[in-house]
Amino acid sequence: MEQINSFRPLSPERIQVLWGAMSPTLPPALSSALDTILDLTVVPGYTSIGYRLRRPMWDAAELPPMDGRVVLITGATSGLGLAAAESFARLRASVIIVGRNAERGERARSVVTQRTGNPDVTLELCDLSSLESVRALATRMVAAHPRLDVLVNNAGVLPPERTLSVDGVELTFATNVLGPFLLTTLLVPLLEQGEPGRVINVSSGGMYSQRLAIDDLESTQEPFDGIKAYARCKRAEVILTELWAQRLRGQDVVVHSMHPGWADTPGVETSLPRFHAVAKRLLRTPQQGADTIVWLGAAVEPAASSGGFWHDRRRRGTHRVPWTRESPEDRQRLWAECERLSGLKR
Repeated sequence: MEQINSFRPLSPERIQVLWGAMSPTLPPALSSALDTILDLTVVPGYTSIGYRLRRPMWDAAELPPMDGRVVLITGATSGLGLAAAESFARLRASVIIVGRNAERGERARSVVTQRTGNPDVTLELCDLSSLESVRALATRMVAAHPRLDVLVNNAGVLPPERTLSVDGVELTFATNVLGPFLLTTLLVPLLEQGEPGRVINVSSGGMYSQRLAIDDLESTQEPFDGIKAYARCKRAEVILTELWAQRLRGQDVVVHSMHPGWADTPGVETSLPRFHAVAKRLLRTPQQGADTIVWLGAAVEPAASSGGFWHDRRRRGTHRVPWTRESPEDRQRLWAECERLSGLKR
């Protein structure tokens, strides 16, 4: 009886230690099955628990040095973007931090340089919601760099009210979808000089809850719901990733999307304060959330395919329920609307 009464539940840290000892001996099929269960149950899979349980499955040698490679990361002054910038800098890549604010951008650049000892970290200013600002960034990149190896489209917003960009486009769609679409388009010539060039679109697991709102991309037909608009944009990002992969086939550019799980970032704390307060103890660190971004940009395996949606270094399905699926026609309409709104085609 004393033994029963002294039982204590295993902490996440203790589970990680035990799993780390077991996982190298597990058959690959069993490890894969356990990973799938984590993914489908969401809460353990998306939190720091899922990251800690999966981490022992990964080969520590999967991230080779990136000397001579150029990495551009949008939204890199805090959160996932800053964590990714630091990790790429540790791999000795030439890192370009993109942010809207000069003071915050310089602070981020200094932090990455000091923490990694890599002096090849620079800052570019750009507001991804402004088409003019995106075009100016692309022009500077083409003029200053003969190649771009990795483009990380990470910048994003989740406004509480419907707001318009300087171009008159709903801000969530302008920042999360339209700006990255235009930037990717304009930087394809540089990416083609990579070995291969890689585009990584940072999505969200929240996209599983929404389908593509092709007839209401700018959220005009119903009362504005910031969380729903954000999730719909993240769904659109994943669809565009798949379309980019098709269009760039044979051009030495691969395109992937990923979701980081639930990470403790300034954006989550500001935009989802209730969720942040409730889930804080289980949230991933920015470094844990950014791990798959860096793996997609540096590891050998992701360069051999294109159009995947990834979480914790494993390719995932893009739908959990049938009613979120879009038609082929709607996918092409999304592409055409992005071309029209970005001014690429009139």
